[in-house]
Amino acid sequence: MRSFTLFLSLFMFLFISSCGEVTKKDEKETNQELEENESEKDDKPKVILFFGDSLTAGYGLEQEEAFPAIIQNKIDSLKLSYKVLNAGLSGETTSGGKNRIDWVLKQNVDVFILELGANDGLRGIPVEETRNNLQAIIDFVRAKNPDIEIILAGMQIPPNMGQEYTSDFKRIFPDLAEKNEVHLIPFLLEDVAGNPELNQQDGIHPTAEGQKILAENVWEVLQPIINN
Repeated sequence: MRSFTLFLSLFMFLFISSCGEVTKKDEKETNQELEENESEKDDKPKVILFFGDSLTAGYGLEQEEAFPAIIQNKIDSLKLSYKVLNAGLSGETTSGGKNRIDWVLKQNVDVFILELGANDGLRGIPVEETRNNLQAIIDFVRAKNPDIEIILAGMQIPPNMGQEYTSDFKRIFPDLAEKNEVHLIPFLLEDVAGNPELNQQDGIHPTAEGQKILAENVWEVLQPIINN
């Protein structure tokens, strides 16, 4: 009986000890997996999303000639850990953008560049409607990620719709940027609009050389953000 008691005691000791070793081993492996997952998160590039119309899409050009692709090349040359996504859609209005923003933001985005409004202006859509749509997009993006960096691309249109409409339209972008405390590209088409040598035959969409200038206009605002 005494031998059996000693055997039982020894068995329980070895069993408890082995359980402790397994638990410690499992804990060590779990901690290692967590560290590896965190490391993978750190190594994963941040995302810059360009959300716009044909100007962003690079209408009439190869995709690598559009300014978002040129921005990606700049980022890669500086070895910055950012991935550019081009969500430009030709013909898009602010109303259309408001309707598809939910689908576009299914993924995590760190920098959101909003380039919409030109088609509204060319179609004579009421200024307040354009303003409200852009505000709704900004609100939605902020609700998804309060820490996201937002850049708003300013736009201007020819005076075809009358001077008052043209002036009111131009003010939409700086007003929204100030109100929402977002970054502003004063005029995306600066040094390109109205120049036949930098625009395609339609006189609206930039050539490949024009897109390079658009990229510089964007980069001036974007670079300080992603260099921080």
